Amino acid sequence: MPFGFDSFGKTLMAFGVMLFVVGLIIHFGGKAISFGRLPGDIRIEGERFGFYFPIVSSILISIILTIIFNIFGRR
Repeated sequence: MPFGFDSFGKTLMAFGVMLFVVGLIIHFGGKAISFGRLPGDIRIEGERFGFYFPIVSSILISIILTIIFNIFGRR
């Protein structure tokens, strides 16, 4: 195939498997790892106002995804 659709298909399957694994971790690990409620996440609640910024959860997810993409991205 001139445009490498075989490689594209493998890439889509790899992303699908990774998405499935992440979904399993979030579903079953959600009880053990409470993303969004980690120490350092900013939560301000008033009487009629609520603000939530999960900064530590975002950083942790970013680090995990960076590690995963670096492992699987090397050829």
